[in-house]
This record gives sequence, C-alpha cells and structure tokens, in this order.
Amino acid sequence: MKSKTWLLLAFWLACLTVTWAQTPGPPAAVPDLTPDEQQKVSHMYFDRCAGCHGVLRKGATGPPLTLDKTVPYGTQVLKKFISDGTEGGMPGFGKEGTLSEGEIDLLARFLQKEPPAPPEMTMEKMKASWKVTVPPEKRPKEPMHKRNWQNFMGVVLRDVGKVAIIDGDTKELVNIIPTGYAVHILRPSATGRYFYSIGRDGKITLIDLWMNPPQMVAEVKACYDARSVESSKYKGKLGNFLDKYIIVGGYWPPMLAILDGQTLEPMRLMSTSGYTCDTGDYVREARVASIVASHHDPMWVVNVKETGHIWLVDYADIKNLKISVIDAERFLHDGGWESTKRYFLVAANMRNKVAVVDTVLKKLVALVEVGNKPHPGRGANLVHEKYGPLWCTGHLGDNTLAFIGTDPVKHKQYAWKMVATAQMPGDAGGNLFVKTHPKSRWLIADRPLAPDPAMYDKVYVFDKKTLQFVKALQVPAKYKGKAVHVEYNKDGNEIWVAVWGNTTKASTAMLIYDENLNLVKELNADWMVTPTGHFNVYNSVHDIY
Repeated sequence: MKSKTWLLLAFWLACLTVTWAQTPGPPAAVPDLTPDEQQKVSHMYFDRCAGCHGVLRKGATGPPLTLDKTVPYGTQVLKKFISDGTEGGMPGFGKEGTLSEGEIDLLARFLQKEPPAPPEMTMEKMKASWKVTVPPEKRPKEPMHKRNWQNFMGVVLRDVGKVAIIDGDTKELVNIIPTGYAVHILRPSATGRYFYSIGRDGKITLIDLWMNPPQMVAEVKACYDARSVESSKYKGKLGNFLDKYIIVGGYWPPMLAILDGQTLEPMRLMSTSGYTCDTGDYVREARVASIVASHHDPMWVVNVKETGHIWLVDYADIKNLKISVIDAERFLHDGGWESTKRYFLVAANMRNKVAVVDTVLKKLVALVEVGNKPHPGRGANLVHEKYGPLWCTGHLGDNTLAFIGTDPVKHKQYAWKMVATAQMPGDAGGNLFVKTHPKSRWLIADRPLAPDPAMYDKVYVFDKKTLQFVKALQVPAKYKGKAVHVEYNKDGNEIWVAVWGNTTKASTAMLIYDENLNLVKELNADWMVTPTGHFNVYNSVHDIY
C-alpha cells in the first residue's frame, strides 16, 4: 500500500514539475522608451493601428491591445504579429515594407506600456483652426469652366495629404489640392458643387468645384482623427437644407460636430461616449464610424461604433437638436442605402452581422447574420431574377461576398435574409469595398488587406446575374501596390481602380472599360502618389453604388 502511495506521490510531483516547466515565468522587463521614441511611436500607432484597435487600445475591428493582453505576449511575439499580419485582415507591415524592423520593434515595446492620454478638442480650439479663404459672396454664381464637373473624379492621394481632381470625360488632371493627412473619404455636397474631405488628422477641407481650377475655399480641424463627413441633402416642405450643413464624426475625441456647409464654421458639438446597447457598459471611446444623409427627411444616420447605437439626427433645428437612438449591434462600421434609399444597412463587423434600419418608421427591422467581419464600404445594389433587389457586402475575415434581400413588398420571403453567397479565389479575406453601377453587368470587389500579394494586387469580377466569380483583373507588373476602392464614372461604362503603393514611387489608377473588362488607360503621372479612394461627384451625390 505504501509503495502505491509513493508511486502516486511521485507521479503527482512529476506532473507538477512538468506544469511548472510549461508555465511562463514573469515577462521580461520592457525597455523604457526615450522621449523621442515615445513621440515617434505615438504617431506611428495613431497612423497605423488606432483605427482598428482604438486610441485607448480597447479594441473594435481589431482585438484589444490592453496590457493584460500585450505584456504576456512579449516583444518577440508582438513583433511577429506586426510584421506578418493575420488572415483576419490585419496587414503585414513588415512583409509589405510599410514599417522597418526598427519601427516594428519600437511599436512592440510601445504596446507593452500604458497608452498616453490623448488630447481633447474644444469649441475654442476648433474655431481657432477655422479659415475661410474665399467667402461665399466671392465665389462664382455658376461654373467658371466648361468641364463636366458632375463627372469629376476626386482621387485621394492618401499619404502625401492631397486630393487630385480629374476630369472624368477627358482624363485630364484639373487640380491638386492640399488637404489633411490620410484623407479617408471625399463627400460631395447635396448639389455636387463642393467636395468635403476628411481624414486621419480630423481636418476638413471644403473644395469648390465651380472655380477654375477647383480649389480649397475653407478649412477647419474638427477633431484629431475622423472617418466620416456628410452634407445635408433634404429639400421639401420642412425647408431647403441643400448644402446648408455638414456633420463630422470623430474617432478621437468620440463626438459629432455640425458645421456650416458653406463656410465650415463650427456650430454644434456633441459627445458620443456612452453605454453599450447590450451589456450597458460605459465606453469612453465610442467612435462615429459611418454617416449617411436621408433623402426624404432632414436627418443624418450616424453609427456609433463601440456602443452599437444608431443615432437619427434631425437637423431641422440644430439649436433644439432631436436625436433618436436605436439599439442595433456593437462595433458598427460602415454601410449604405439599399436601392429605394429607405432602408439603411450597416455592418457590425466584429459581430458578423448587418443591421437594417427603416429610416421612415425610424426603427431597427433586422440583424442579418453574414460572414466573418463584413466590410461593405457603402455596399453594392443589384437586382436578381429570383431574389429581386439585393445589397452586397464583402468581408475582411473570409473570402465570401454576402447578398441580402432588400424588398419587403414584392420579395417578402427573401427580405432581410442572406439569400446567397459568392467566393473569391483562395481562402483569405481582406476585402474592403464592393461596387457596381445600375448600367453595369458586373460587381467588383477589391482585396487590399489579403495577406498574400498575389491576392491584393487584383480586383475580382462577379456576374450580377449568376452571382458567380468571373475573373480577376491584375495590376500591371510594373506597379507595386494594392488594388483598392473601385469606382464607376457617371455613365457607368468605366471602372476606376486605385493602385495603392508607397510614398517612394508614383503609382497609377487603372481605367477599365466595363463592357469587355479591358484595361484602357493608366493614369500614371508623377503626382499619383499613394492613391486610395476614388469618388465620382454624380454617383456620390445620388448614392449610386
């Protein structure tokens, strides 16, 4: 009996020894950052990481990077993640050459320190940055040129902080306007006369397309980081609000700002920090992701990412602002209108769902399960022979496109359900935007966040009739970059694709003829540096996608 007892004791001690051997010891001390390193890496994190992981590192599209997560990983594991990326959509900053080995090491060490306190924004600071270079009364009463300005294409030159205006008819460069750094979107005003740019530094630039050449007429810094801007589009019995206001959504600070649409004068600020729609937890960094403007009410649809709330902001009287709050799903990101522009669909990407809001009845009508990390941009609208009107999203986390029925009247059995999927070649995700045009037979998807260069240097063409993959369109070998953000011209017969490279070499925009999918032109000028988004004036004004 004693021998059995000693055997059991010996076995237990052996197991315990193995367990101790496999249990990680205390993490190695993280080397301190010098003041210069701290300043450099803070900018680096803000530029490359904060959009997905948050300024406070609480996570959203990307996982949390709080110290309880990062310190146990240690510097070497963090460096590998940063360098190689993940199949869930995180770029490989080292593999792509975006960050050097030294920068990756610096960022890995930074992630094991408490994040620095980010700055706050006040109305006083905002107004101090406000400049009107050409007041409204000195602007032209009609276009000063004979160009087809409704077919202008605004091209974001992201990393050099500029926007190029290109004549969509002649393909000539009309002008290059300095803007804020890393512009995220260009949004035309309701009439199409103006472009509003917004980017990673929170600077808004107002560009008058009627001037010869188009130029910046006002600017203001509304926040320190932003993704969305939208104009007031309503004209009806409640008044004429065309081009009267714009709204800006802040990533940091988390807030919304209402500005004068003609001058960018700040008029109203409101924090979006609040409590989550499900657990009721308080979130300081509850950021404004996407915003769209209703065509039938003086109302903006504002998506508060981390709380999962959709705000319906009535701008008919901004001094007595009315906001309806709809509980949807957490981590709302981007979305767009279905074809009738009554229902708004937005991706809750970390919950793998699309929320559907009826903006007439002002309520949530569905949460649709889709694929892994939906990321539609505005999405894409098409009509299918069986399912009727559909809205499409791609995914960051898998290789599928999801098609959701959007007609609750004539195709009720398919409404607000994922009725079909399509697959891109290969297993990885990485899609950011899908796009089509009512006159095109194709639906186009990009894949710039795929981990494999053989996937991200192409756009993928699908037949809208069959919902099947047709072919991939390759970036010419002489360009090294990612194919990103498809846009159509006004007539829907040309497809524009940006080739997003780095700042050391000029890149191009590919112009593809829609009828036969042939590459017809490369806009490869020396000023074409880090092109990302393309925004056609007419299509953007009318929410054609």
